[in-house]
Amino acid sequence: MKKINFYTTVDGKCPIAEFLDSLNGKQAQKVAWVLQVIEELDVVPTSYLKKLVNTDGIWEIRVQNSGNIFRLLGFFEGDNLIILNHGFVKKTQKTPSKEIKIAEKRRKDYLLRKKQ
Repeated sequence: MKKINFYTTVDGKCPIAEFLDSLNGKQAQKVAWVLQVIEELDVVPTSYLKKLVNTDGIWEIRVQNSGNIFRLLGFFEGDNLIILNHGFVKKTQKTPSKEIKIAEKRRKDYLLRKKQ
């Protein structure tokens, strides 16, 4: 069984919580449902969880809710722990490199602080 944690910055901010707070009730409910599916299923369909190619170990959680597309980016720590560190509303076909770079930067920060 997988476990999902949210990344926290050095100054105590949680980008994922802030993103979820920006959604309306139905949108947040759908995101929560998808996160639960990912935690409970041994094999998660790629329609919900997919590794992004040409990235530094970044995975995307994919959520669709009545015409809106949301992405939560993060990485695996070990086999079953997913650290989510960035969320955004997707408006283009490809995941914007700007969004991926934010997730990669936060991943490096997380791993660096964990070593200390």
